[in-house]
Amino acid sequence: MAPNAPAKQPNGPQDAVLRFEQVSFNYGHNHPILDAVDFSVRRGMKMTVMGQNGAGKSTIFKLIEGSLKPEDGKLVTAPKLTIALSHQVVSLDERELTVRAFFEKRFSEKVYDIDPRIEGVLEVVNLHAPLDRIIKSFSGGQQARLLLASALIQDPDLLLLDEPTNNLDTAGIEHLTAFLRDYKKTCLVISHDAEFLNSFTQGVLYLDVHTRKIEQYVGNYYDLLKEISARIERENRKNAQLAKKIQDNKDKANFFAQKGGKMRVVAKKMRDEIEEMEEEKVDVRKEDKTIRPFVIPAQPEIGGDIITITSVSTMDPKTHKPKIKKVQVTLKKKQHLQLKGPNGIGKTTLLEALASGHAEGATIAKGIRVGYYRQDFSTLNFEHTVRQSLIAAMDKPNEEKMRATAASFIITSEHIDKKVGSLSEGQKGLVAFARLVLMQPGLLILDEPTNHINFRHLPVIAKALDQYEGAMVLVSHVPEFVEQIRIDDVLDLEK
Repeated sequence: MAPNAPAKQPNGPQDAVLRFEQVSFNYGHNHPILDAVDFSVRRGMKMTVMGQNGAGKSTIFKLIEGSLKPEDGKLVTAPKLTIALSHQVVSLDERELTVRAFFEKRFSEKVYDIDPRIEGVLEVVNLHAPLDRIIKSFSGGQQARLLLASALIQDPDLLLLDEPTNNLDTAGIEHLTAFLRDYKKTCLVISHDAEFLNSFTQGVLYLDVHTRKIEQYVGNYYDLLKEISARIERENRKNAQLAKKIQDNKDKANFFAQKGGKMRVVAKKMRDEIEEMEEEKVDVRKEDKTIRPFVIPAQPEIGGDIITITSVSTMDPKTHKPKIKKVQVTLKKKQHLQLKGPNGIGKTTLLEALASGHAEGATIAKGIRVGYYRQDFSTLNFEHTVRQSLIAAMDKPNEEKMRATAASFIITSEHIDKKVGSLSEGQKGLVAFARLVLMQPGLLILDEPTNHINFRHLPVIAKALDQYEGAMVLVSHVPEFVEQIRIDDVLDLEK
């Protein structure tokens, strides 16, 4: 299907539950997101919203749910359409709520049978949780399930899922995939997980960060890639033919101009034709930029045992009771450990304790710099500008080095003076990686480093981690990512 063409509507326009008609939106004067965008979504469709980090995918969801308003154009929804959005992360003000209060906030009026309804949706997302438990006490994967359940409990006509697989383990992703395959209502999903998307997607809405238009395609992500590749090939072929013709005409025009007399008139006519052909050249679609290959330098002059772990505290995901397990792990320079286990067993809690130096049963050698990548980016100060955040990671501040590192992570002059908190989740992830490069840690602790990150960047990140020469502890539920990284030892908290 051609980009920008409306989705086929065999039952007529009334079958579209959602239409964007020439919608434009900007964040301030210098940050345009959408430019006269048109697209429609038919009832019962399951569609993916894709695009580069920071392109504005989450903004589209906020426009649909009504928390943002278009500056131009209009957004048309079917009469009495109910919409629910599953956010990427639990907001700070909701982390202190109980499970029951968290779900009650999803309704404008009191729901008297709320407890059985909560238990029903928790069953759908495969989570066992006491209703009086505080949200912040759940792991990242369990919070992801709660966010999904909080949208499902509203039983909306249009379900909006923003990065729903982030933090989910393999079982969680399989459960969600099965649910979406059977889901009868309309669903829009933002995700960077191609395999997950291809299991249920019927169409793609692609937000082009360069043109700020939505391109609409039928089929899954692989169909989208084929369509875009074919289109680029066609455009390049046409431009190559025109370029050859233009050069031939320029050579002839110069030859005739030198002859003088009537030949100059012929030369002028040919130059007019050249201008017309130049205008016929098409703008070849710009592919999403990929971050440049990078190296995370290890802290110099480190040796011996960098970290030793003799015991770990794990949590039974069903009973929520902790238990201590004896282990024997020692990491030296160039040794990489993968930490495994299902959602809720305590991986993030263990990594946090290791990074802070407060983990019972673990010792980090004196003087070792710890680079900690948290899945919720809470190691970043959201009130800092990007410049302040990157400079703070350096042992000796160096503006030139900082800017060069930032540029390699597609952090441009447009972003450098913005507050970290105003960036998209994917851009925060790139800032976090840039900080690790500038920090030069001796021990790298990574908690779900693929979350929110554009899939194009993942092979580059995997190669950098594979080549990292310090000690590393990694948690990731993405097998394809882990397979690209040298792992010397595995600690499975479930066994």
